[in-house]
Amino acid sequence: MNKIEKVVYDLLKSSPAVKHVVRNAYQMVFDLLPTPANRSIASIEAKEGYFFGFHDCTPFSADMKRVLANHSELPIRMPLKGEGLEVGYFDFADGHLGKFHALDTSFAWNWHKGCRLQWADDNRIAFNTEHDGALQCCLLEVTTGEKRYLPNAIDTVSEDGRLATSFSYERLNVLMPGYGYPYCHDGAYLEQKAPAETGLFLIDMSTGERRLLLSLEQLSGESDSPLAALESHYVTHSEFSKDGRYISFMHRHIGQDYRKRTSRLMVYDLQSGEHFALPTTGMVSHYCWNNRNQIVCYCSVAEGDAHVLFDIPSGKYRPILLNKLNVDGHQSMVNDSIFVTDTYPDARRMATLWAVDMEHDVRTELAYLHSPKQFQTQDEHRHIACDLHPRMSPDGRFVCFDSVHTGHRALCVMPYLAEF
Repeated sequence: MNKIEKVVYDLLKSSPAVKHVVRNAYQMVFDLLPTPANRSIASIEAKEGYFFGFHDCTPFSADMKRVLANHSELPIRMPLKGEGLEVGYFDFADGHLGKFHALDTSFAWNWHKGCRLQWADDNRIAFNTEHDGALQCCLLEVTTGEKRYLPNAIDTVSEDGRLATSFSYERLNVLMPGYGYPYCHDGAYLEQKAPAETGLFLIDMSTGERRLLLSLEQLSGESDSPLAALESHYVTHSEFSKDGRYISFMHRHIGQDYRKRTSRLMVYDLQSGEHFALPTTGMVSHYCWNNRNQIVCYCSVAEGDAHVLFDIPSGKYRPILLNKLNVDGHQSMVNDSIFVTDTYPDARRMATLWAVDMEHDVRTELAYLHSPKQFQTQDEHRHIACDLHPRMSPDGRFVCFDSVHTGHRALCVMPYLAEF
């Protein structure tokens, strides 16, 4: 954002409805201008009709021979009950996507987070689906097609494949429309603002056993927000640290306007059983872990809204490129000191993919891509937008992202050029 846009944004961010109207009117002016040309530092390979979803899991296999993807020919609208999402993988060799291998179909998905398709280990994938009338997680052997179901949907699998996080996707769908699944009941306790029976769960991937780590009742009681006792609570966006010691997640609560929420970034220590909130001030958006038990997050801190590096062992933090990298994004680590992130479409409907060097406080543009207006989310119940959601390969050589710059939703892979 430029300085004027930032001032207007800060004035309106506490009034989502007004901000929505002003944003649309502002963009209508730029709709009269020619669309800027797409550009990127390297050639982009785009597979139309495919996408992956969120930025917190890598679609690349550990051996770099496969790239996971979802496939759908659905028009630009939200999926209905019974409309499946094909899951599978592309062969990946010499930096190029090859043949797509369809493996199964999910019946619990959305455009932003897909069906939470991810690698459970070197030869198994995990994804959510409706099975036997319930939301469950399917574990599927890629080479044999053998399937096993866990009795609950998952969010994220740990690096070693032993554990997964979980929460109520029914509750998430009501309180954060477009990110959960409306198909089945899963113990949402929607009549309660902060129920004791649901919250953040831990799942044993070998047995399917589910254990409640922190309830919404407990999280609500610990919040210092004056709104906590009045609003409805939920958890979302959970991740394991790379060494598996910590689980991070967002604790959120909302009132009548779903677009206006209070967020805390929480960390649960699996070794000690203790948990704590990071020093954010009401807004937390997206984040990721590096190998040093540090979190890169876009959030509000005492210094303002910024990308922030939190060091979990020491409890210290520092803003990254304060007032320069001043827009929300979805982060993925290249290595422990460099990450990629994106922006939402600007006034010209152009989204930017950045590489950010935290040690030298430098950002470098990797791509600048058009997002046609038909993919703009219309309201909180129709999340049809296609964010770039960049995801790095394990070897740091390729970035995978979703894009609509070709005019169609597409899974994209581009070489990451370290020498830029």
